[in-house]
Amino acid sequence: MSKRITILGGGQAGLQLACGLLQHGGYEVKVVQNRTAEDMRTGKVLSSQCMFDAALQNEREIGLNFWEKECPTVDSINFVVPSPDQPGAKAIDWNGKLDKPAQSVDQRVKIPVWMDEFERRGGTLEIKEAGIADLETYAASSDLTIVAAGKGDIAKLFERDAEKSPFDKPQRALALTYVHGMTPRPEHSAVCFNLIPGVGEYFVFPALTNSGACEIMVLEGIPGGPMDCWKDVSSPQEHLARSKWILDTFLPWEADRCRNVELTDANGILSGAFPPTVRKPVGRLPSGRLVLGLADAVCLNDPITGQGSNNASKAAKVYMGAILAHGDRAFDAAFMQATFDRYWQYAQFVVGWTNALLTPPPPHVLNIMGSAQAYPALAKRIANGFNNPPDLFPWFAVPEEADRYLQQLAA
Repeated sequence: MSKRITILGGGQAGLQLACGLLQHGGYEVKVVQNRTAEDMRTGKVLSSQCMFDAALQNEREIGLNFWEKECPTVDSINFVVPSPDQPGAKAIDWNGKLDKPAQSVDQRVKIPVWMDEFERRGGTLEIKEAGIADLETYAASSDLTIVAAGKGDIAKLFERDAEKSPFDKPQRALALTYVHGMTPRPEHSAVCFNLIPGVGEYFVFPALTNSGACEIMVLEGIPGGPMDCWKDVSSPQEHLARSKWILDTFLPWEADRCRNVELTDANGILSGAFPPTVRKPVGRLPSGRLVLGLADAVCLNDPITGQGSNNASKAAKVYMGAILAHGDRAFDAAFMQATFDRYWQYAQFVVGWTNALLTPPPPHVLNIMGSAQAYPALAKRIANGFNNPPDLFPWFAVPEEADRYLQQLAA
């Protein structure tokens, strides 16, 4: 007899998991999503979603890689720190080539196609703004109910894990700007990552949107600083102008690439802020029934390391493996906790790395990032850490390990 799985939230994690389960067979899968495919396609951008090779491979394995030929590639990570003494000059500037390219497909392009594919594979799609009462209904009729999205009362089902969540307020004022017409980076493409000490970060990379190839500008301002400047923006054109002002003010080499940019569309903008938070994965409904949290519902990172969609994909793969391996046994609290714990064995490194970059960098991190100019092998290893963050540990986190590694490179 088929196991019945209900997934609340049809984003990167929810739909990837749903389609993967259907591919394996033996499951009746329902996805509850609060927007239609057309709502998604014509709505506001949702994220910046630069996905590195391991996450892209998860999509390939279950036949969801529909855009590989048309989506521009991201071939490297370029890291820059402006000079504090010479306006317009760079204190640090290095490039690390990725072993395999990354890609970014606008979720307004991806999710509608995945919704169709999910139904084509035999899944049931329900368009509904679900609340606690709805979750009770799903949990009563399903063998396993997974929450991969949700705000308000649904989010409150999952208790904040204070041990894993050092911040209780937003660490950055965030903005996205999707544009056409940016001057391409010479040689090969990159995530151009600019760190402006005491001000914030700016990174930009090629992507695919509804109107073709584009660039996604990601702006992260330290709260209260000059890049925390979005609250009074009242139109898409003002948003673009504010984005360009930041570059003109702090990153003239990036401003030069943006002389002729235009928004991809009026909905190609986003701004906001949220506290990075890890939550306990087992939610208990008023009836006592249990639901399992997935991806951003229980492990929400700041975008500074570009891991959101990558985390979602990797969480979906772990959860799928756990469900398939569980066979006919009941999906009880022990299963739920063990499944999250298996994911956390990986995600703890992403969370640690991401949270470390949100605080003023300690001397050993400054030394690492500066030394990458002199050691191409180090630049390459940092770059590929975006694909496999555990490889950055322990040497990125522990001063003594950093010193030991840099000494090996110098030998």
